[in-house]
Amino acid sequence: MSSSNANGNIIQLEDGWNNVIKKGAIDVLEATLDDGFDTSFVPAEYIRIYTTCYDMCTQRSPYNWSRDLYQRHGETIEQYLRTTVLPALENKTGQGGTILLNELKHRWSNHQIMNKWLKKFFTYLDRYYVKHHSLPTLEQAGLSHFKTEIYMHVKDNSTSAIISLIDEEREGEIIEKTLVKSIVELYESMGMGDLNSYTNDLEQPLLDATRSYYGRKREDWIAKDSTPDYLIKVEKALNEEKVRVVEYLNPASEPKLRRVVEDEILQKVQMNLLEKEGSGCRVLLANDKSEDLQRMFQLFSRLENGLQPMATIVENFITAQGNACIDKRQARLDSGEKDKNDDPEFVKSLIDLHEKYLGVIREVFASHHLFQKALKNSFEEIINNDVGQFSNAELMSTFCDRVLKSGGEKLSETEVEQSLDRIVQLFSFLTDKDLFAEIYRNQLAKRLLNQRSASDDAEKLMIAKLKVQCGTQFTSKMEGMLNDLAVGSDQKSEFDARMSQQGSSLSFGVQVLTTGFWPSYKAPEVALPTQMTECMEVFKEWHDNKHQKRKLTWVHSLGNATVRATFGKKSYDLQVTTLQAVVLNAFNEGKTLGLEDLKKTLNLDDQTLKPLMHSLSCGKHKVLLKSPASNKINSTDTFTSNAKFTCNMRKIRIPMASIEASHNKNRVEEDRSIAIEAAIVRIMKARKTLKHQQLIAEVLSQLAFFKPQPRVIKKRIEALIDREYLERSSEDQQQYNYLA
Repeated sequence: MSSSNANGNIIQLEDGWNNVIKKGAIDVLEATLDDGFDTSFVPAEYIRIYTTCYDMCTQRSPYNWSRDLYQRHGETIEQYLRTTVLPALENKTGQGGTILLNELKHRWSNHQIMNKWLKKFFTYLDRYYVKHHSLPTLEQAGLSHFKTEIYMHVKDNSTSAIISLIDEEREGEIIEKTLVKSIVELYESMGMGDLNSYTNDLEQPLLDATRSYYGRKREDWIAKDSTPDYLIKVEKALNEEKVRVVEYLNPASEPKLRRVVEDEILQKVQMNLLEKEGSGCRVLLANDKSEDLQRMFQLFSRLENGLQPMATIVENFITAQGNACIDKRQARLDSGEKDKNDDPEFVKSLIDLHEKYLGVIREVFASHHLFQKALKNSFEEIINNDVGQFSNAELMSTFCDRVLKSGGEKLSETEVEQSLDRIVQLFSFLTDKDLFAEIYRNQLAKRLLNQRSASDDAEKLMIAKLKVQCGTQFTSKMEGMLNDLAVGSDQKSEFDARMSQQGSSLSFGVQVLTTGFWPSYKAPEVALPTQMTECMEVFKEWHDNKHQKRKLTWVHSLGNATVRATFGKKSYDLQVTTLQAVVLNAFNEGKTLGLEDLKKTLNLDDQTLKPLMHSLSCGKHKVLLKSPASNKINSTDTFTSNAKFTCNMRKIRIPMASIEASHNKNRVEEDRSIAIEAAIVRIMKARKTLKHQQLIAEVLSQLAFFKPQPRVIKKRIEALIDREYLERSSEDQQQYNYLA
C-alpha cells in the first residue's frame, strides 16, 4: 500500500479536506446547486479531487483518514440539508401544495446530484473501507440523511398536498402529473429497498382520503341518479383510478385503491341499486336493457359474493315471466276454451321465454354458473307447474308430435331441428321425464304405424337428443320401435312374393312389432270378413316357418285399410282403420243395423264400437246415416249406408278418436315403484345399514327420470320390509338393516 502522495508527502486530514475536497468539490457543488446551474467538473479537476481522496484513504496509519472522510461525508450532507434545504422547504409550506411539491422535487433532485458526485469522489472509500467495515454505502448514507433531515419533517405536508391534487383531478381539473410522480418516487426511495415509507406515509392516508371522497360521492349519486346512471359513474371512477395508478402511483396500490372504491360506491349500496324503484335489476330485465345489465354484472362481479343477490333477482324475474305464461293458459281455460293435450301456443311461449333468457345468460352474464343455476331453478319451477287436465309433459310431447308428423307444423329441416333442440332443453327441466317418455313413445308409435311421420331422419334425431340428455336406458324402446320398422320393410318384399302365389284379391301387408318395445294396446277379438282371415292365416303360416319361437298376437286397433265404396253412381276410396273397414263391410247390400246388432255381429263392446260408429256417422264425412240424427251414439240407434253421400275428393281419409289413452298412468306408477325399490335395494346392499332420512336422500339422488314424494319412497320401504328385503333396527326404529 502507498504511504504518501505522488510527491512523497503525507496529506494531513485538515489540509486535504479543506484545501482540496471541500474547496474543490463540496463548495462548488453547493454553489452550483443553489444557483440552479448544471453541475459538472472538468476531467483534470475531477482526477485531482479523486486522487486526493484515494491518497488520504491509502496512507499508512496513523495517517489513513478513511474513517474521518466517511464521517465528514455524512456531516457535510447533514449540514447542507439542515442549513440550506430544510429552511427553503419550510419557507414554501403554507404557500400551496404545488409550490411545496415543486420545491421538494427540486431539492430532491439536487440531493441526488450531490450524492452522485460525492460517491464518485469517494469511490475508493466506498469500495474498500465501507465494505470492510460493513457500513452503509455512501449512496445509502446519503439517502438516510435526507430521510432524517428532510423527509421526516415535510412528509405530512407533502402527503396532504398530493392528496389535494388527486382530489382536484377526480373533480375534473388538470394537474401536473409528472410532479406528483416525482414525489411518489421520492417516497419509494425513502423505503431504502422496500415500500414501507410509501405504504405508511402516502398510500394509507390516500386510501383513507379516497374512502372519504367516494363516501361523499356515493351519497350524492344514490340520491339523484338512476341505477344505470350511477353504475356508469362507478365504471368511470374505477377506470380513472386504474389509470391514476399507472400514471403516477406505485402499481402495488392498484388492488388496494380498487377495493376501497368498490366498497364505498358498490358494496355499501348494492341492494339499493339492485332494487331501486324504476331502474333496478328487475326493471332493466323487463325492458331488455342488455348494456346496462352487462355493466351491472361486470361491476358486481368485482365484489365477493356480489353476484348472488343479482342472480336471485334474475331467477325470481324469469320465474314470474314463466308464471305469467301459465296464468295466461289458465285464463284461456277459465274463459271456456276446451282443455286439450295440444296447446302449441303455450309450449311456444315457454320455448321463446327460455330461448330469450338463455341468450341473456350467455351474452349479458357471460354464462356465469350462478346465472345458469338461476335459469335452471326458475324453469324447473315453471315446467313442473301443471295447469288444467293435461300435464306439461304431455303438452310438450304433443308439441313434438306436431313437429314430427306429416300435416303438422309446416317447417323446414333446419326449423324442425331447431324446434327439437329447444323442446329438449325444456324437457331437461322436467321432473317427470318417465311420464314424458311414456307419452312420447305412444305418439311415436302412432306416427310410425299410421305412416304419419314426416321424416325418419327427424325421428332419429329427436331420439338421439333424448339419448344424450338421459342415456341409453331412456331411449332403448324407442330405438327398438324404429328398428322393428326397418326390419319389417326388409321382410315385406319376401311376404309380398308369397301373397302373389296365393292369388288373393286383397292387397295385404303386416307389420310385426316386438312386444317389449311398443306400448301395450287393446286387442279386441273382432269378427273379421273371410278375405281378411284367409290372408292372416297365410301370413301366420309364413311367419311361423320363419320364426318358430315367436308368438303372434293380432292388434287390429292399429291396422288401416283402403275400402272401395260406391254411393249412387260414384266410387270413393275410403282410407280408414281396420276396425272401421270391418264395420263398413257389415253394411254391404244396403243393410240397416242397430248398435246392439253390430255388437253381436262384430263381437265388439260399447267402449270400442261407439267411437267407430261416431267417426262414420257423426264426423265430417258421414258415410253412414244414424237414426235418430244426433252427435251422440246411443244403444238404441240404428245405422245404414248413406246412399246420398257425395264428396269432391275421390280419396277420403276418415279419422276416428283413439280408443287408446295417450299413456297408461297405472303402468307409469308401476314402473316408478319398481325403480324406487331397485334403488333402495341397491343402496342398502352397499351400505348394509342406514338411517331413514339418509336412505330417502340417497334414493332421490339416484332417481334421474322422476322425483317421488318422500311418502311414496316410505311406502316402498314398507313393502320391502314386508317382503323381507329390509328390517327395522331393534335399537332404532328410524334405522334399516339389509337382509341378504
